[in-house]
Amino acid sequence: MNRRTLAACAVALLAQTSAFAQAKWDLPTAYPATNYHTENIAQFAKDVEAASGGKLKVTVHANASLFKAPEIKRAVQSGQAQAGEILLANFSNENPIYALDGVPFLATTYAESRKLYDVSKPATDKLLAAQGMKILFSVPWAPQGIYSKREVASVADLRGIKWRAYSPATAKIAELVGAQPVQIQQAELSAAMATGVIEAFMTSGSTGYDTKTYESIKNFYDTQAWIPKNAVLVNMKSFNALDPATQAAVTKAAAEAEARGWKIAEAKNDEYKRLLAERGMKIMKPSPKLDADMRQVGSIMQADWLKAAGADGAAIVDAYRKP
Repeated sequence: MNRRTLAACAVALLAQTSAFAQAKWDLPTAYPATNYHTENIAQFAKDVEAASGGKLKVTVHANASLFKAPEIKRAVQSGQAQAGEILLANFSNENPIYALDGVPFLATTYAESRKLYDVSKPATDKLLAAQGMKILFSVPWAPQGIYSKREVASVADLRGIKWRAYSPATAKIAELVGAQPVQIQQAELSAAMATGVIEAFMTSGSTGYDTKTYESIKNFYDTQAWIPKNAVLVNMKSFNALDPATQAAVTKAAAEAEARGWKIAEAKNDEYKRLLAERGMKIMKPSPKLDADMRQVGSIMQADWLKAAGADGAAIVDAYRKP
């Protein structure tokens, strides 16, 4: 009887110890620790640890130090990382719904981008759920403009230029304007500019500042073509393994990170352009011809997206365009 009692106590103690054991998550991101996306994620990690009473520790791995940008989604899906940050538009090869916020001139203000996110989220959630993941939170970049070593008055000036293609959408733009696409991820961008591997690309003011684009390229055309978003994904098995109170702590911290991130993104848009200008970047509105040319590119890409996305895509765009 004594042996049975001791054994039962040991099992109970082991179960209690396991219940209170600290869970540890790895959260890789492709961006520098000083980028506002990464800073926001670091705050999320602190909030989770505090709100869970230390029961969940999230370690943020910045600047593609754990997985490169194209590898992060697969790492989360397979459970190699419990969570991770991706640029949604990079995965349009899996489904066109992911590419929606990278369609030029569909949503060009933060209010429009938020509405597009809200109407498309159910479809995005469904896609990710089928892969064993969900979005914890999503935060936008600044509106996208053109950085170029050459002065650009129309898309004719981009023909033959070595163009950074970091997503299917930016590769398609290169094709439509006659540029030479070169696949370069952000962690490799500074070196690619310095060595002449690329001469032009489209991205945000924050990326331009983070990568010291002003050291190699001096022209920025503020086309405000689209506002892409990053999403922090979580592996559902990892999330479901948490106790209910810790799940609630993660969900609450994620909602706060999303609200905080949207405010920071909008506030920093003008700040980054000011910082670029202070370092020698010429910040310019596109000429009427360049603006018209780029909007024509956008119209072609919107039509292509609607064709690829079918009825589901049309329903999202219809909902987005309703007053």
